Amino acid sequence: MLIAVSVACGWTAWSGHVLAFPVAVLFPALWAMSPSRLTALLVSAGYFLAASRGLPQGVANFYATDLWPGLLLWAAASFSFACVHAALWKGQPKAKSPGEGRTGMAMAARYLAAAMLLGLPPLGITGWAHPLTATGVLFPGWGWWGLVAMTAGLAMMTSRYWPAVAIVLGGFWLWSAATWTSPDLPEGWKGVDLEQGQKLGRDGSLDYHRDLIATVRAVAGGKFRFVVLPESALGFWTPTVEGVWRQGLRGSELTVIAGAAVIDPGGYDNVMVAISADEARILYRERMPVPVSMWQPWRAWTGQGGGARANLFGNPVVQSEGQNLAVLICYEQLLLWPILQSMLHSPTAIVAPGNGWWAAGTSIVAIQNANLMAWAKLFGVPVVTSFNR
Repeated sequence: MLIAVSVACGWTAWSGHVLAFPVAVLFPALWAMSPSRLTALLVSAGYFLAASRGLPQGVANFYATDLWPGLLLWAAASFSFACVHAALWKGQPKAKSPGEGRTGMAMAARYLAAAMLLGLPPLGITGWAHPLTATGVLFPGWGWWGLVAMTAGLAMMTSRYWPAVAIVLGGFWLWSAATWTSPDLPEGWKGVDLEQGQKLGRDGSLDYHRDLIATVRAVAGGKFRFVVLPESALGFWTPTVEGVWRQGLRGSELTVIAGAAVIDPGGYDNVMVAISADEARILYRERMPVPVSMWQPWRAWTGQGGGARANLFGNPVVQSEGQNLAVLICYEQLLLWPILQSMLHSPTAIVAPGNGWWAAGTSIVAIQNANLMAWAKLFGVPVVTSFNR
Protein backbone atom coordinates (compact mmCIF):
# COMPACT_ATOMS: atom_id res chain seq x y z
CA MET A 1 0.00 0.00 0.00
CA LEU A 2 2.81 2.44 0.87
CA ILE A 3 4.53 1.75 -2.45
CA ALA A 4 1.31 2.19 -4.43
CA VAL A 5 0.49 5.47 -2.69
CA SER A 6 4.06 6.67 -3.27
CA VAL A 7 3.77 5.96 -7.00
CA ALA A 8 0.47 7.85 -7.11
CA CYS A 9 2.08 10.71 -5.19
CA GLY A 10 4.97 11.05 -7.65
CA TRP A 11 2.69 10.67 -10.68
CA THR A 12 0.24 13.32 -9.51
CA ALA A 13 2.69 15.88 -8.13
CA TRP A 14 4.83 15.83 -11.28
CA SER A 15 2.03 15.87 -13.83
CA GLY A 16 2.98 19.28 -15.23
CA HIS A 17 0.33 21.23 -13.30
CA VAL A 18 1.90 23.69 -10.89
CA LEU A 19 -0.91 23.48 -8.33
CA ALA A 20 -0.36 19.71 -8.05
CA PHE A 21 3.14 20.07 -6.57
CA PRO A 22 1.98 20.01 -2.91
CA VAL A 23 0.99 16.35 -3.30
CA ALA A 24 4.75 15.69 -3.05
CA VAL A 25 4.74 16.63 0.66
CA LEU A 26 3.20 13.22 1.36
CA PHE A 27 6.38 11.47 0.28
CA PRO A 28 8.38 12.06 3.51
CA ALA A 29 5.50 10.58 5.54
CA LEU A 30 5.32 7.49 3.31
CA TRP A 31 9.08 7.05 3.56
CA ALA A 32 9.05 7.38 7.35
CA MET A 33 6.17 4.91 7.69
CA SER A 34 8.10 2.19 5.87
CA PRO A 35 8.41 -0.88 8.10
CA SER A 36 11.78 -1.93 6.64
CA ARG A 37 14.72 -0.59 4.69
CA LEU A 38 13.62 -2.54 1.61
CA THR A 39 10.18 -0.95 1.75
CA ALA A 40 11.79 2.49 2.14
CA LEU A 41 13.88 1.74 -0.96
CA LEU A 42 10.81 0.69 -2.97
CA VAL A 43 8.72 3.63 -1.73
CA SER A 44 11.48 6.04 -2.79
CA ALA A 45 12.02 4.32 -6.13
CA GLY A 46 8.28 4.28 -6.83
CA TYR A 47 7.95 8.01 -6.17
CA PHE A 48 10.95 8.94 -8.31
CA LEU A 49 10.17 6.60 -11.20
CA ALA A 50 6.59 7.87 -11.36
CA ALA A 51 7.71 11.50 -11.20
CA SER A 52 10.28 11.03 -13.99
CA ARG A 53 8.14 8.75 -16.15
CA GLY A 54 8.68 10.86 -19.28
CA LEU A 55 12.41 10.05 -19.40
CA PRO A 56 12.26 6.75 -21.38
CA GLN A 57 10.19 8.29 -24.18
CA GLY A 58 12.32 11.43 -24.18
CA VAL A 59 15.55 9.43 -24.52
CA ALA A 60 14.00 7.35 -27.30
CA ASN A 61 13.05 10.55 -29.14
CA PHE A 62 16.49 12.10 -28.67
CA TYR A 63 18.48 9.12 -29.89
CA ALA A 64 15.84 7.98 -32.44
CA THR A 65 15.90 4.52 -30.95
CA ASP A 66 13.61 2.16 -29.03
CA LEU A 67 12.68 2.45 -25.37
CA TRP A 68 15.37 0.19 -23.91
CA PRO A 69 18.16 2.80 -23.56
CA GLY A 70 15.64 5.16 -22.00
CA LEU A 71 14.43 2.53 -19.58
CA LEU A 72 18.01 1.81 -18.48
CA LEU A 73 18.74 5.50 -17.96
CA TRP A 74 15.42 5.89 -16.12
CA ALA A 75 16.35 3.11 -13.73
CA ALA A 76 19.89 4.42 -13.28
CA ALA A 77 18.65 7.93 -12.54
CA SER A 78 16.40 6.62 -9.76
CA PHE A 79 19.32 4.77 -8.17
CA SER A 80 20.80 7.70 -6.22
CA PHE A 81 17.40 8.97 -5.05
CA ALA A 82 16.23 5.57 -3.81
CA CYS A 83 19.55 4.50 -2.32
CA VAL A 84 20.09 7.73 -0.39
CA HIS A 85 16.64 7.47 1.17
CA ALA A 86 17.09 3.78 1.91
CA ALA A 87 20.50 4.36 3.50
CA LEU A 88 19.20 7.14 5.75
CA TRP A 89 16.01 5.35 6.76
CA LYS A 90 15.98 3.95 10.29
CA GLY A 91 13.35 1.83 11.96
CA GLN A 92 11.47 3.32 14.88
CA PRO A 93 11.98 1.78 18.32
CA LYS A 94 9.02 -0.02 19.81
CA ALA A 95 7.06 1.93 22.38
CA LYS A 96 7.45 0.64 25.94
CA SER A 97 4.38 2.48 27.12
CA PRO A 98 1.63 4.68 25.64
CA GLY A 99 3.00 7.98 24.41
CA GLU A 100 6.52 6.65 23.78
CA GLY A 101 7.96 5.76 20.38
CA ARG A 102 7.97 8.08 17.42
CA THR A 103 9.26 11.45 18.52
CA GLY A 104 10.13 12.16 14.90
CA MET A 105 13.33 14.09 15.62
CA ALA A 106 15.69 11.39 14.38
CA MET A 107 13.65 10.68 11.25
CA ALA A 108 13.26 14.40 10.58
CA ALA A 109 17.02 14.90 10.72
CA ARG A 110 17.59 11.92 8.46
CA TYR A 111 15.04 13.14 5.93
CA LEU A 112 16.58 16.62 5.88
CA ALA A 113 19.98 15.05 5.27
CA ALA A 114 18.55 13.12 2.30
CA ALA A 115 16.86 16.25 0.95
CA MET A 116 20.11 18.22 1.18
CA LEU A 117 22.21 15.50 -0.45
CA LEU A 118 19.76 15.20 -3.35
CA GLY A 119 19.41 18.94 -3.77
CA LEU A 120 23.13 19.73 -4.14
CA PRO A 121 25.87 18.36 -6.41
CA PRO A 122 27.04 15.74 -6.97
CA LEU A 123 23.85 13.77 -6.26
CA GLY A 124 21.75 16.84 -6.99
CA ILE A 125 22.81 16.59 -10.64
CA THR A 126 19.92 14.13 -11.02
CA GLY A 127 17.89 15.67 -8.17
CA TRP A 128 14.61 16.02 -10.04
CA ALA A 129 11.20 15.86 -8.37
CA HIS A 130 12.40 17.49 -5.16
CA PRO A 131 9.46 18.10 -2.79
CA LEU A 132 10.84 21.53 -1.90
CA THR A 133 9.66 22.70 -5.33
CA ALA A 134 6.15 22.87 -3.86
CA THR A 135 7.21 25.80 -1.66
CA GLY A 136 6.18 28.37 -4.24
CA VAL A 137 2.64 26.98 -4.36
CA LEU A 138 2.14 26.77 -0.60
CA PHE A 139 3.96 29.98 0.34
CA PRO A 140 3.95 32.32 -2.69
CA GLY A 141 5.81 35.53 -2.02
CA TRP A 142 7.38 34.29 1.22
CA GLY A 143 10.86 34.01 -0.29
CA TRP A 144 13.48 32.42 1.94
CA TRP A 145 11.07 32.35 4.91
CA GLY A 146 8.77 30.21 2.79
CA LEU A 147 11.65 27.83 2.14
CA VAL A 148 12.32 27.63 5.88
CA ALA A 149 8.63 26.94 6.57
CA MET A 150 8.48 24.28 3.87
CA THR A 151 11.65 22.58 5.11
CA ALA A 152 10.21 22.44 8.61
CA GLY A 153 6.91 21.11 7.26
CA LEU A 154 8.60 18.33 5.27
CA ALA A 155 10.66 17.38 8.31
CA MET A 156 7.55 17.24 10.52
CA MET A 157 5.82 15.04 7.93
CA THR A 158 8.17 12.26 9.07
CA SER A 159 6.92 12.49 12.67
CA ARG A 160 3.85 11.14 14.41
CA TYR A 161 2.31 14.58 14.03
CA TRP A 162 2.17 14.29 10.24
CA PRO A 163 -1.68 14.32 10.02
CA ALA A 164 -1.81 17.71 11.75
CA VAL A 165 1.02 19.05 9.58
CA ALA A 166 -0.73 17.76 6.45
CA ILE A 167 -3.93 19.55 7.46
CA VAL A 168 -2.08 22.84 8.01
CA LEU A 169 -0.21 22.57 4.71
CA GLY A 170 -3.46 21.57 3.02
CA GLY A 171 -5.02 24.80 4.25
CA PHE A 172 -2.19 26.81 2.69
CA TRP A 173 -2.66 24.79 -0.51
CA LEU A 174 -6.39 25.56 -0.72
CA TRP A 175 -5.80 29.26 -0.08
CA SER A 176 -3.08 29.38 -2.71
CA ALA A 177 -5.21 27.53 -5.28
CA ALA A 178 -8.09 29.95 -4.70
CA THR A 179 -5.90 33.03 -5.20
CA TRP A 180 -3.33 31.73 -7.68
CA THR A 181 -2.14 33.94 -10.52
CA SER A 182 0.66 33.31 -12.98
CA PRO A 183 4.00 35.06 -12.44
CA ASP A 184 4.49 38.42 -14.14
CA LEU A 185 6.52 38.98 -17.29
CA PRO A 186 9.46 41.38 -16.93
CA GLU A 187 8.48 44.75 -18.34
CA GLY A 188 9.66 45.18 -21.92
CA TRP A 189 10.53 41.49 -22.37
CA LYS A 190 9.10 38.92 -24.77
CA GLY A 191 9.87 35.22 -25.09
CA VAL A 192 9.50 33.61 -28.53
CA ASP A 193 8.40 29.97 -28.76
CA LEU A 194 9.45 28.09 -31.88
CA GLU A 195 8.29 24.83 -33.44
CA GLN A 196 11.30 23.69 -35.42
CA GLY A 197 11.82 20.33 -33.74
CA GLN A 198 15.31 18.87 -33.90
CA LYS A 199 16.20 21.15 -36.85
CA LEU A 200 16.64 24.14 -34.53
CA GLY A 201 20.17 25.50 -34.70
CA ARG A 202 21.36 22.88 -37.19
CA ASP A 203 20.81 25.09 -40.23
CA GLY A 204 23.67 27.57 -40.35
CA SER A 205 22.58 29.16 -43.61
CA LEU A 206 22.26 32.88 -44.12
CA ASP A 207 18.57 32.46 -44.98
CA TYR A 208 17.91 30.73 -41.65
CA HIS A 209 19.41 33.57 -39.64
CA ARG A 210 17.71 36.24 -41.72
CA ASP A 211 14.34 34.55 -41.22
CA LEU A 212 14.95 34.35 -37.48
CA ILE A 213 15.92 38.03 -37.34
CA ALA A 214 12.74 38.92 -39.24
CA THR A 215 10.73 36.88 -36.72
CA VAL A 216 12.36 38.71 -33.81
CA ARG A 217 11.71 42.14 -35.28
CA ALA A 218 8.10 41.27 -36.08
CA VAL A 219 7.48 39.95 -32.55
CA ALA A 220 9.09 42.98 -30.93
CA GLY A 221 6.98 45.36 -33.02
CA GLY A 222 8.31 48.41 -31.21
CA LYS A 223 6.67 47.26 -27.96
CA PHE A 224 9.47 45.15 -26.48
CA ARG A 225 13.06 46.02 -25.67
CA PHE A 226 14.31 42.47 -25.04
CA VAL A 227 13.45 39.32 -26.99
CA VAL A 228 14.45 35.84 -25.80
CA LEU A 229 14.98 32.92 -28.21
CA PRO A 230 15.22 29.24 -27.21
CA GLU A 231 18.30 27.25 -26.28
CA SER A 232 20.45 26.41 -29.34
CA ALA A 233 18.49 28.79 -31.59
CA LEU A 234 21.67 30.24 -33.19
CA GLY A 235 23.60 27.00 -33.55
CA PHE A 236 27.37 27.53 -33.43
CA TRP A 237 28.40 30.99 -32.25
CA THR A 238 30.93 32.41 -34.71
CA PRO A 239 32.09 35.89 -35.77
CA THR A 240 30.07 35.48 -38.97
CA VAL A 241 26.86 34.74 -37.07
CA GLU A 242 27.55 37.69 -34.80
CA GLY A 243 28.02 39.99 -37.80
CA VAL A 244 24.79 38.84 -39.47
CA TRP A 245 22.76 39.45 -36.32
CA ARG A 246 24.26 42.83 -35.48
CA GLN A 247 23.64 43.94 -39.05
CA GLY A 248 20.08 42.61 -38.90
CA LEU A 249 19.31 44.52 -35.69
CA ARG A 250 20.72 47.80 -36.99
CA GLY A 251 18.28 50.68 -36.66
CA SER A 252 16.55 49.16 -33.63
CA GLU A 253 17.11 49.29 -29.89
CA LEU A 254 16.44 45.59 -29.51
CA THR A 255 18.57 43.26 -27.43
CA VAL A 256 18.17 39.60 -28.37
CA ILE A 257 19.11 36.89 -25.87
CA ALA A 258 19.46 33.58 -27.67
CA GLY A 259 20.97 30.14 -27.21
CA ALA A 260 24.14 29.02 -28.98
CA ALA A 261 27.13 26.71 -28.65
CA VAL A 262 30.73 27.92 -28.25
CA ILE A 263 33.17 25.25 -29.42
CA ASP A 264 36.87 24.74 -28.78
CA PRO A 265 39.20 21.72 -29.08
CA GLY A 266 38.30 20.49 -25.59
CA GLY A 267 34.52 20.53 -25.93
CA TYR A 268 31.83 23.17 -25.92
CA ASP A 269 29.81 25.50 -23.73
CA ASN A 270 26.04 25.72 -24.01
CA VAL A 271 25.49 29.47 -23.74
CA MET A 272 23.08 32.35 -24.03
CA VAL A 273 24.36 35.34 -25.98
CA ALA A 274 23.14 38.93 -25.81
CA ILE A 275 23.08 40.69 -29.19
CA SER A 276 22.27 44.25 -30.13
CA ALA A 277 23.23 46.45 -33.06
CA ASP A 278 26.16 47.81 -31.03
CA GLU A 279 27.64 44.69 -29.50
CA ALA A 280 27.34 40.95 -28.95
CA ARG A 281 28.68 38.96 -26.02
CA ILE A 282 28.33 35.67 -24.22
CA LEU A 283 25.87 36.37 -21.44
CA TYR A 284 25.64 33.02 -19.65
CA ARG A 285 27.37 29.65 -19.66
CA GLU A 286 25.16 26.73 -18.63
CA ARG A 287 25.92 25.44 -15.16
CA MET A 288 24.44 21.96 -15.62
CA PRO A 289 23.94 20.52 -19.11
CA VAL A 290 21.88 17.36 -19.54
CA PRO A 291 23.90 14.38 -18.23
CA VAL A 292 24.83 11.70 -20.78
CA SER A 293 23.43 13.41 -23.87
CA MET A 294 25.40 16.65 -23.35
CA TRP A 295 27.56 16.47 -20.23
CA GLN A 296 29.93 13.52 -20.62
CA PRO A 297 32.76 13.96 -18.09
CA TRP A 298 34.16 10.50 -18.79
CA ARG A 299 35.29 11.75 -22.21
CA ALA A 300 37.68 14.21 -20.57
CA TRP A 301 38.88 11.54 -18.14
CA THR A 302 39.86 9.34 -21.10
CA GLY A 303 41.43 12.22 -23.01
CA GLN A 304 38.73 12.35 -25.71
CA GLY A 305 36.95 15.63 -24.91
CA GLY A 306 33.99 16.80 -26.92
CA GLY A 307 31.20 17.01 -24.34
CA ALA A 308 29.44 20.05 -22.92
CA ARG A 309 31.10 21.70 -19.94
CA ALA A 310 29.34 21.95 -16.60
CA ASN A 311 30.09 25.33 -15.01
CA LEU A 312 28.28 24.11 -11.86
CA PHE A 313 28.43 27.15 -9.54
CA GLY A 314 29.50 29.68 -12.18
CA ASN A 315 27.54 32.82 -13.19
CA PRO A 316 24.48 32.42 -10.92
CA VAL A 317 23.35 35.85 -12.13
CA VAL A 318 24.39 37.91 -15.14
CA GLN A 319 24.14 41.59 -15.97
CA SER A 320 22.33 42.96 -19.00
CA GLU A 321 21.31 46.57 -19.52
CA GLY A 322 21.49 47.23 -15.79
CA GLN A 323 19.37 44.20 -14.88
CA ASN A 324 20.39 41.31 -12.66
CA LEU A 325 19.23 38.15 -14.46
CA ALA A 326 18.98 34.55 -13.28
CA VAL A 327 19.33 32.37 -16.39
CA LEU A 328 18.20 28.74 -16.31
CA ILE A 329 18.70 26.72 -19.50
CA CYS A 330 16.37 23.76 -20.01
CA TYR A 331 17.68 20.95 -17.73
CA GLU A 332 18.60 23.43 -14.99
CA GLN A 333 14.90 24.20 -14.61
CA LEU A 334 14.32 20.70 -13.21
CA LEU A 335 16.95 20.96 -10.48
CA LEU A 336 16.98 22.58 -7.06
CA TRP A 337 20.40 24.14 -6.56
CA PRO A 338 20.74 26.33 -9.69
CA ILE A 339 17.64 28.40 -8.89
CA LEU A 340 18.45 28.68 -5.18
CA GLN A 341 22.04 29.72 -5.94
CA SER A 342 20.71 32.39 -8.30
CA MET A 343 18.18 33.65 -5.77
CA LEU A 344 20.96 34.27 -3.26
CA HIS A 345 22.01 37.12 -5.55
CA SER A 346 18.56 38.81 -5.69
CA PRO A 347 17.90 38.75 -9.45
CA THR A 348 15.41 41.16 -10.99
CA ALA A 349 14.09 38.56 -13.46
CA ILE A 350 14.38 34.90 -14.45
CA VAL A 351 15.22 34.11 -18.09
CA ALA A 352 14.37 30.50 -18.92
CA PRO A 353 15.01 29.19 -22.45
CA GLY A 354 14.75 25.55 -23.46
CA ASN A 355 14.83 23.15 -26.39
CA GLY A 356 12.21 20.51 -25.71
CA TRP A 357 11.61 18.87 -29.07
CA TRP A 358 12.91 15.57 -27.70
CA ALA A 359 10.26 15.61 -24.94
CA ALA A 360 7.36 15.34 -27.42
CA GLY A 361 4.68 13.01 -26.07
CA THR A 362 5.79 13.53 -22.45
CA SER A 363 5.04 16.03 -19.69
CA ILE A 364 8.68 17.11 -19.29
CA VAL A 365 8.32 20.60 -20.78
CA ALA A 366 5.12 21.16 -18.79
CA ILE A 367 6.99 20.17 -15.61
CA GLN A 368 9.80 22.60 -16.47
CA ASN A 369 7.29 25.43 -16.88
CA ALA A 370 5.54 24.47 -13.64
CA ASN A 371 8.86 24.48 -11.78
CA LEU A 372 9.62 27.95 -13.10
CA MET A 373 6.22 29.27 -12.06
CA ALA A 374 6.58 27.84 -8.56
CA TRP A 375 10.02 29.35 -7.94
CA ALA A 376 9.07 32.68 -9.52
CA LYS A 377 5.99 32.91 -7.29
CA LEU A 378 7.96 32.00 -4.17
CA PHE A 379 10.46 34.83 -4.64
CA GLY A 380 8.11 37.27 -6.39
CA VAL A 381 10.40 37.51 -9.43
CA PRO A 382 9.06 37.94 -12.99
CA VAL A 383 9.96 35.20 -15.48
CA VAL A 384 10.23 35.01 -19.25
CA THR A 385 10.37 31.66 -21.07
CA SER A 386 11.23 30.62 -24.60
CA PHE A 387 10.93 27.02 -25.81
CA ASN A 388 11.40 25.13 -29.04
CA ARG A 389 9.15 22.13 -29.55
